[in-house]
Order: sequence, then structure tokens, then C-alpha cells
Amino acid sequence: MLAVTNLSKSFGDLTVFRDLSFTIPRGGFAALVGPSGCGKSTLFDVLTGVVPKDAGTIAWLGETMPDLGRTAAYMQQKDLLLPWLTLVENAVLPVRISGKNGHNARDKVRFLFRRLGLQGFEDYPPRKVSGGMRQRCALVRTLMFDHELALMDEPLSALDALTRRSLQSLLLLLQSEFQKTILMITHDVEEALLLADEVFVLTPFPMRIHERFSLTTKKPRKASDTELMELKEHIVGMLAGEVDHAVA
Repeated sequence: MLAVTNLSKSFGDLTVFRDLSFTIPRGGFAALVGPSGCGKSTLFDVLTGVVPKDAGTIAWLGETMPDLGRTAAYMQQKDLLLPWLTLVENAVLPVRISGKNGHNARDKVRFLFRRLGLQGFEDYPPRKVSGGMRQRCALVRTLMFDHELALMDEPLSALDALTRRSLQSLLLLLQSEFQKTILMITHDVEEALLLADEVFVLTPFPMRIHERFSLTTKKPRKASDTELMELKEHIVGMLAGEVDHAVA
């Protein structure tokens, strides 16, 4: 499992989070939802080693490590595709950087392109395809890191609602077909409830886990499900209350 224990980070007098602890079972899908600016992205910066932690431990599969920079694939809100490369060349970058067999990697990329609906667009530059296709390519690139653990920072938030809904099903494939353990940040409570096994509701500064919800209903789920709608209303109300409390 992924185990984060008593993790703390401050910038000067600003405490972003203190003694933050959570676990995610191997093969699980957890979503973090919280008010804007509460420190979710800073948490990912600490987990990946972009900024150092002040205190606490991070462990994956029982092994304590300084950060997850070499252990987790990281997919961000922006696709970050290089405009001078084709989609295939962008997707195969993790393998090229690692110095592994590029020929085998291209075969794997082409298989993933077929699996994720990008067949026929392999040699297109990013500017020639839609935002949804670029994000599909970014998803393939994430898989090419070949890490079992995936961190995802609002990977669909820049997309329109229709494209976003179609790509949500692809995120489920990361868990069900490619057997990834996923920790995802999202502002969309409904998205969290549709995709995750556990939802962590976060508070404003200093960020902490206000409540943790486990979802046991079978995936794919429907947003129209009564139980899901009630839970969504409860979490949205909880987040609104946290923001009002912070402002007050």
C-alpha cells in the first residue's frame, strides 16, 4: 500500500499541512477533494519530491522512501506534450529518457493508442488534434512510465464536460485493466464519486482530512444513482461549510 504518515509542510509562517496521514491499498483508487488553494497540489509536490517535506514518512509497498519521484507516474492538468514531436514520439518519451529499447516501446505505444482510441493519429503533432486526444496521449505517456503507482492532479479539468465524461471511463481502465494504484486530485465531487474507491474530503489551511468516505458500489457508476446523489450533496455542503468557516 501507499502509506503517508505525519507529513508536514510549511512555507515560512504558513502551515500548508501538519501531521497528515492516510493509506491507499495496493490497486486502490483514492480521490482528494477540497477547497481551492487548500494545499492539494503542494501535497503532490511534496510526494514527488519537487519540494522537500518538513517531517513525516512516505512508504510504498512497505519501503520507506524520501519521495515518490522515481516510484510514481505523474499526470497533470495540462497535457505538457512537446509541440515539435508527434503523438507517438511524445508518448514514448519516458522510455527514451530511461534508455530502454525504443522499438519495443513504440509497439507498446501503438497498442495503447488502439486501446485508448487514438489509432490513426500516431503521427499527428499535438496542435492538429483536440484537447481530449492530447489528454489521451498524456494518459498513454503516463502508462509508459511503467510504474504501478499513479498520481493524477486534476487530469481532466481542462476539458469540456462531454469529453471529460468520455475520458473518465479511461481513467477507470488504469485501475481495472492496467492494475494501477491511483491517487487523484479533483475539484469535481461527482467525478470523485464515480471513479474512486475512497474519497478524502480536505479542509482549508492547515489542510487535514476532514472525512473519509468508502464507496463499495460496483463500477462503472451512474451519477443519477440516488445514494451517490445524496453523498455528493453531503460532501458539497461539507466543503461549503469548511470554506465559510475558514473565511469567518
